[in-house]
Amino acid sequence: MTEYYDLILGLIPLALIGVTGAVSAAGLSLTAAVPVGATVSVLLIGHALFVNGPVASAPESTSAAPSLQTNSAD
Repeated sequence: MTEYYDLILGLIPLALIGVTGAVSAAGLSLTAAVPVGATVSVLLIGHALFVNGPVASAPESTSAAPSLQTNSAD
């Protein structure tokens, strides 16, 4: 099943090429359209890293109190 980060990885090159092509077709020169497409790609990367960042899920604890282990050489 595709997750959020799989979609982001697919959208990065699609945005770079698609937005660049669309802006270029709209009449902007290619040298000006590439930074526009790159900006959209960078915004996608920034959103994936900082707004909806990857976090490790915390392991669920089965007991309320932490178990104390003593390591002794005796």
